[in-house]
Amino acid sequence: IIFCGTGIGISITANKVKGIRAANCTSEFMAEMSRRHNNTNILALGGRIVEPELAKKIVKIWLTTPFEGGRHEKRVKQIEG
Repeated sequence: IIFCGTGIGISITANKVKGIRAANCTSEFMAEMSRRHNNTNILALGGRIVEPELAKKIVKIWLTTPFEGGRHEKRVKQIEG
């Protein structure tokens, strides 16, 4: 889990590293879908954007949501290169 002011810069930087699939999530739904459909392995949060209580909820959902695989597997393999 990585942080910066908005989560944007840190997620862009993290995604330059081979094998990283970082998602900048500002809602519980985004966190869930980033795991289910994109199998993200890094969660980026913006300290100036996401309030602490919401951040805790986002982290919990992101940590506990499994990757669905199936039709999403092909896309994840394309992202990985």
